[in-house]
Amino acid sequence: MARILTLSGSPSPVSRTARLLGVAARQLEARGHQITALEVRLLPPEVLTGADVNHPAILEVADLLQRSDGVVVGTPVYKAAYSGLLKCLLDLLPQYALAGRTVLPLATGGSPAHVLAVDYALRPVLTGMGAAHVTQGWFVLDRDILTAQDGGTELAPAAATALDAVVTGFADALRTPVG
Repeated sequence: MARILTLSGSPSPVSRTARLLGVAARQLEARGHQITALEVRLLPPEVLTGADVNHPAILEVADLLQRSDGVVVGTPVYKAAYSGLLKCLLDLLPQYALAGRTVLPLATGGSPAHVLAVDYALRPVLTGMGAAHVTQGWFVLDRDILTAQDGGTELAPAAATALDAVVTGFADALRTPVG
């Protein structure tokens, strides 16, 4: 059983990104993994913009990362890149905050034109932060994140199949020793 941190970089309180992370978390929990969820938007704004790398909230996030075996990073795509909110947090974390971690990048957006944001915007920063392995990520169109009859979240069939594949790859990578 791995300890996994899900990190939502969406600024929205009604976030499709957070809903997508919830689906991924349920899939990982079903595989026996322990999930801790963090929504960056809930951190105090003055902390994210104040450049105080020693603020207790930032130290707590760094500690959560250190206690995690894997991290699932989710972000909406704005202007062909990950969210500024996520950028604020990543900039405040230690340079190698992801050292030794396996990371699954996920992104959401309204247009297939942004599909490359996972590989060309998010993956480089995760690698630069020392991630031992950044697994195959996935971009999900907003329209494929649906509300189920019970009020929960479900994905359109093709998106569900694709997400299951990348979550399986991530779970497999967590079992493979790095190095």
